[in-house]
Formats: sequence, structure tokens, C-alpha cells
Amino acid sequence: MTIDLNLLLRAYASGYFPMSDARDDPDIYWVEPKKRAIFPLDGLHISKSLAKVIKKDRFRLTADTVFADVIAHCAEAAADRDDTWINAQIEDAFIRLHQLGHAHSVECWIDEDGESRLVGGLYGLSLGRAFFGESMFSRTDNASKVALVWLAARLRLGGYQLLDCQFMTGHLASLGAVEISQKQYLQKLASALSLGNADTANQVAVTASSADGAFSSSSDGAASWSALDGLLDAAEGESDFSGAASSSPGKLILHSLTQTS
Repeated sequence: MTIDLNLLLRAYASGYFPMSDARDDPDIYWVEPKKRAIFPLDGLHISKSLAKVIKKDRFRLTADTVFADVIAHCAEAAADRDDTWINAQIEDAFIRLHQLGHAHSVECWIDEDGESRLVGGLYGLSLGRAFFGESMFSRTDNASKVALVWLAARLRLGGYQLLDCQFMTGHLASLGAVEISQKQYLQKLASALSLGNADTANQVAVTASSADGAFSSSSDGAASWSALDGLLDAAEGESDFSGAASSSPGKLILHSLTQTS
């Protein structure tokens, strides 16, 4: 059974998200936590050791180049969990959302001996000025942390207001995530969707075109996912012209997160 994308987007706009009990479980259920974890985009905690890794550009970061691979890695069993909440229906729905421009990934690579290895990443859903972080994975130290820092920079530069990370964990708390009530979350969500109040269920209109299946939202003020790409491309162009980089990608990312709006 496939998940209806109209229903899925309306659910996120109302504060719900889907989960499954296991990778091979065909059923999903809708979750609305009483406590919600979010990342204040101006409050990310970057340790000195992590900042050093980012400045040295140990990893190469991309966005939306291998979305299906990222979600497949996130759905794999890991050392800290025997199973996953991402079943085939959720995976399929997010791949379709990605093809329609609503779901995005950040990928973390190591380039060695002429080969590139995907060693970490994350994915989520973009709606209005909100980004709903779904899952992340790491196959080497700091990979998912670096991906999260790049995500925060991308969202901040793109004018996003809300980075939702669903449930609080010690790992997320160490990076600056905070836990808020359901009521506070719905207020922030409504603001990020430019609706003015928390009753998003009846006010977010998501429509599917019968011609091409493209989705659109009735809310104004959508953020720009690609704003960071322009900054990085401009810096790379200056480097090519001058023959020397004025600032590495990692340094630009850190700088963007320390700038006040």
C-alpha cells in the first residue's frame, strides 16, 4: 500500500509524522509527540573538535545527489538499533516527495584514492519555512554531525524558521536541540507555514496536478533550499579566478552560522 502524498504533507503541516514498528512491517501509524525536539537555527552547539574537522574539510558535502541511497542507509539496522521505523512505504513516499522537490538530503563523502565513499548523511521534508528532519546515518566519526551543521547553515541562509528533529536524544541535546511542548511546537509550525495560528489542518492546501503530479502549497513565503549553493558557487568562482581559495567550504559554513541576522 502506497502512502497518499497529499495526506502525508497535510499531516506534517498539522504536526504529525508517520512511523512503522519495523522495516518489514507493512503498516504505518501517525505520531504527534507531547514533547517535540527542535534545533534553534541560531543555537547549534559546535564543539572545538567538530569545528576543527569542518575547517579542515575532511568531508566533502553535497545535497540531493543520492537521496535514495541516503534514505536506504538510514533504514538499515545499526549498532545502536536492531530495526528501524522506516518501512518500504515510508521510503517510497519520501523518494516520490524528493522527485517532486519537497524532500531533500545532505550527503557526507570521503574522497580517497580516486574514489568517493558515502559515509554519512541525513534527509527530511521541506514545507514553507519549516524543515522536518527525518533520520541521519554515520559510517565514520563525525559524519552525521558535519551533515547536520551543513543542514543548519543551509536552512539559516535559506530563510527557514523551524528545524524539527521530532524526539530528543542525548546526541541531539549535545548539539543544541531543545525540547518544547506540543502547543509551542504547533505555534512555531504555524508561523513557519505563514498561517498565523496553529490550526494548520484546515488551512494548508496541498494540491496534485492531474497533468504532471506536481505539488504546490497555498501558503506564501517558502524558504530557499538552494541559497547555500549560490554562496559556495560564488566562493569557488572567486577561487578559480584568483588561483587561491580565500576561504574553504567548511570555513564558509562556520562563518555563516556565526553571522547575526
